[in-house]
Amino acid sequence: MSNQGLRFGPAKPFSYDWLKIHAGELAQSPYVPPPQPDSAIVAAINYDAYGQLKYKPEFALYGDGQPGVFPITFMFVGHYFPKTVRMYSVEKDMNAREILYDPQYFDIPAHNVAKRLPARPSCIAGFWVREAKNGPSDWRQEEPWLTFLGASYFRAKGELGQVGVSARGIALTPGGSTPEEFPDFIAYWFLPAETPSSPLECYALLDGPSVTGAYRFLMRRTKGAVMDIEATLFFRKPVERLGLGLLTSMYWYSETMKLTASDWRPEVHDSDGLVMWNGAGERLWRPLNNPPRIVISGFQDNHARGFGLLQRDRNFDHYLDGVAYEKRPSVWVEPLRDWGSGAIHLVEIPTGDEINDNIVAYWCPAEPVRGGDKLEIGYRLHWLADQPHPPELGRCIATRLGRGGQRGQPHPPNVRKFVVEFLGGPLLNLPAGIRPEAVLWTSRGKFSYIATAPFPDGVPGHWLAEFDLVVDGKDPVELRLYLKTPQQIVTETWLYQYHPFSNAPMNSLA
Repeated sequence: MSNQGLRFGPAKPFSYDWLKIHAGELAQSPYVPPPQPDSAIVAAINYDAYGQLKYKPEFALYGDGQPGVFPITFMFVGHYFPKTVRMYSVEKDMNAREILYDPQYFDIPAHNVAKRLPARPSCIAGFWVREAKNGPSDWRQEEPWLTFLGASYFRAKGELGQVGVSARGIALTPGGSTPEEFPDFIAYWFLPAETPSSPLECYALLDGPSVTGAYRFLMRRTKGAVMDIEATLFFRKPVERLGLGLLTSMYWYSETMKLTASDWRPEVHDSDGLVMWNGAGERLWRPLNNPPRIVISGFQDNHARGFGLLQRDRNFDHYLDGVAYEKRPSVWVEPLRDWGSGAIHLVEIPTGDEINDNIVAYWCPAEPVRGGDKLEIGYRLHWLADQPHPPELGRCIATRLGRGGQRGQPHPPNVRKFVVEFLGGPLLNLPAGIRPEAVLWTSRGKFSYIATAPFPDGVPGHWLAEFDLVVDGKDPVELRLYLKTPQQIVTETWLYQYHPFSNAPMNSLA
């Protein structure tokens, strides 16, 4: 078999049923880490050296002159991605052939440290899915729309042409007091997409000290990307906290917390909120925090309808940065089978820069995981500009904090003012003279100066709710707010975790 110069191993029958059996059998054996090339050389392939390694498009799987719409190119090992992954091409007769590594697949400059790696073992660590061959531009020049690289991480290009949020196949006790385990996708099998609207099929084998798994990805290139994911997991060991449908993002600061002389940009974040649609039908919006310490928040639910990390603020002037934070994708997790009882967990990790993915969101089943357990899951990921099933309610578009008290009067040290902006939904059509009421709840402290008013920009359906919170001590405070009229609830529910006077950069607010 030939494929524009790619080298292949012998054919072996493949099916998803076989992969599930294989993963189950693997779970009965002791864990063996995936092979790695010379660790000292790989560790020396730093960011700059890695950027010089280019996969040659003439060796693309499903490249020009081959079946399949979306070419696939492969990625080299490096300092941050030292483990190798096996790649297989599956033909129409469902025979799979391993893609055998050859250094000639890559353009490696003579002075690059990667040149010192031998031809064996493989140096392939991940893959890119490129834009369609029959698309409006040359796929060789376009950025890929899918990337799988490192542990069980993957990400897609969103509706506005940017990447940002990443997903993971699984998480084992993320953000906990003990070191987190990162199982790896150790092998992939590809079936080509026959048309631009048909799915690219990808199967993956997961392996780690505590778990193995067989995954099936059906990945469609839409105005963004949509992935149907199903998996069968086999646990070697108990797991303290299991994360499914996991998303990870970056949030440094936004209009909520105004930094003082820490950075020149108004806002820096890939996502600005966690959105949830719970089993009771309530729509929830939780603005993200950059907390003073690691915080894990749990939102209990039964039969969750979905959740996601969204980038709602699409105004370039709010970022003033050429990296296009205003175009980062919003990613929505939609269960394809009943997830039962559990909780959506949000992990927020302190960061002093934008280089760290410090936000994690996932579904945690209520039932504990024991060694020997088997678990089947199914869900859909939407990589879009907005959530795919938006509520017919006013949505929170900004949360702002300031010093409490009355204007022109001394500001009490233990009072914080909150201003929450809502836009759209029934707020667009309020009868004349009707002012929505703010319904508030707090886990501790007292409210004062509660008011609602049209936002003073003349935009129809743009309202604010403001209030002061009087609270003592530094323990976090949970807040809840929505707007209603005598006839109906008119906004989604705003949730917020307030850390009283804990952020040093907010010295102007202390």
